[in-house]
Amino acid sequence: MLKPQSNAVRELVSLDGIWNFALAQSTDIEAESPWERQIPARLQVPVPASYNDIFVDRKIRDHVGWVFYQRQVTVPRLWSGQRYFLRFDAATHQGRVYIDDKFLVEHIGGYTPFEADITDLVNPGQQFRLTVAVNNELTWHTIPPGRVEVLENGDRKQHYQHDFFNYAGLARSVWLYTVPKTFISRISVNTREAEEGQTGILDYEVETSQVIDGLGFRVSVLDEDETLVAQSCSQRGSLEITSVHLWQPGAAYLYQFRAEITSKDSGEALDICDVLVGVRTVKVTGNQFLINDKPFYFTGFGKHEDTPVRGKGHDPAYMVHDFQLMKWMGANSFRTSHYPYAEEVLEYADRHGIVVIDETAAVGLNLAIVAGVLGLKAVPTFSPDTMNDKTQEAHAQGIRELVARDKNHPSVVMWAIANEPSSSEEGVREYMEPLVALTRELDPTRPLCFANENQANAAADFISDLFDVLCLNRYYGWYINTGNLEAAEPGLEKDLRSWQSKYDKPIIMSEYGADTMAGLHAVGDVPWSEEYQTRILEMSHRVFDRIDNVVGEHVWNFADFQTPATFIFRVDGNKKGVFTRDRRPKSAVQSLRKRWTEPKGLKNGRYQNVFSS
Repeated sequence: MLKPQSNAVRELVSLDGIWNFALAQSTDIEAESPWERQIPARLQVPVPASYNDIFVDRKIRDHVGWVFYQRQVTVPRLWSGQRYFLRFDAATHQGRVYIDDKFLVEHIGGYTPFEADITDLVNPGQQFRLTVAVNNELTWHTIPPGRVEVLENGDRKQHYQHDFFNYAGLARSVWLYTVPKTFISRISVNTREAEEGQTGILDYEVETSQVIDGLGFRVSVLDEDETLVAQSCSQRGSLEITSVHLWQPGAAYLYQFRAEITSKDSGEALDICDVLVGVRTVKVTGNQFLINDKPFYFTGFGKHEDTPVRGKGHDPAYMVHDFQLMKWMGANSFRTSHYPYAEEVLEYADRHGIVVIDETAAVGLNLAIVAGVLGLKAVPTFSPDTMNDKTQEAHAQGIRELVARDKNHPSVVMWAIANEPSSSEEGVREYMEPLVALTRELDPTRPLCFANENQANAAADFISDLFDVLCLNRYYGWYINTGNLEAAEPGLEKDLRSWQSKYDKPIIMSEYGADTMAGLHAVGDVPWSEEYQTRILEMSHRVFDRIDNVVGEHVWNFADFQTPATFIFRVDGNKKGVFTRDRRPKSAVQSLRKRWTEPKGLKNGRYQNVFSS
């Protein structure tokens, strides 16, 4: 799905701002039908933002079910003769949209965009009442999964397996945009291997809303000086770029790929759509991860879209600040744990040469973890009564939408299709293997991974042979060998060597670290102290440097983040960040910065740092 844009023939109107807001009073929203009337302005919320932390009312923060957003919208009178769409960058986790009292569209999945053509419903110059119903409920058939419990007093409680707060609402932007009657609907661009300064090749395909008989068509590629470097009149084919500049980690170069529908008589552009692309390749060879045929070592973090007050609401100021902090530390990459991030994040990564592992919202496919924490008997994760064919189809749809949205971003070098699924349980291979095949069919150019959890060790795991890269989440010194780094270090090394011996694939440490209370200091190995977090990271790094197949390290987490208040060991959220939630550094930051920016490089000089001091 192409992101809306404003240019000479397309217009774009932001619907961000203050909307009227209300909680559903029952589970039967059809009986309430708030879209048939004006929602009073007693409660109002900003868009984009999660609604949970905006108010001081606990009933709103912990609400389970539907909420309603409403505002008035006017279609510009000058849009006559155009087609116009409503676009929602996300509605977490289910959205239903109404134009006045008419149902328009529904979308399930909280982190990918959806849109609808409203040309035949609203005339140019007409004002309409826009109501969006958003549901935060998670079931066995959603991604991520969960279940809703009805308590004795009638209240509804949401249970879920992922360790971050279930923020909900319209956390990303809402748009009204226009396109010509015949318009460009999809662009796909792939690049082949090339050397800097040699000839680069773009393979492309452009789809239009209808056959363009009687009209012209052209595609153009412009460099960063806006000089034309390649052109064609075909909707699909290949373009050669002489003296190509590669998109490199830490040194991004972006070309503008422009598709145009034109008048055959005058050559005038009737529709224009631009996509920024980078010429680069990614592949796995042996135990190495290659970008532009050069070995790459990942340094960085698992992150979250999580800030005070806004929750998961996209905030460009926090986004830019986070990128600045990562660059200052020498981080060259991050994983979009555990869902697709706002597309603006990927655009920024494209522009600044930051490498991204792009992950679906498939987190929590593991009932054994929570059962183990609570001392309960685990029920099967994959069964007709838990994660089943309906869950798998929701997962597949999430993959389709992720790849469709993000396939043209050069920063995205790998798809992560799940985080910590129960990969040692019966049924996991039958569940995951079709999803792996689907992802490879949708995009054969990028490697695939999933994040493995410790209970599914190298001997017990059923699915790692399906993937190109091994991503391991390991907490030696924290959940294992707590407070005992002398035992943690050989334990971690033995674990990693078992994976290296069995598969001989690249290994990325996709999570490692420790909860840390900022300001707590101790001389010895005291869990939760800043010194202990630093020592766990340094111990882990010694092990990584001894394992040939380790090609990356993503600390969990970049910053502290909010979690549900159902576990007593989560004190106002998860404290594994090396920054506090408001982005103040803990002591571990300096240790990481030294490791990631030292001029001699990583792994005893085998890998050159992208950002070095």
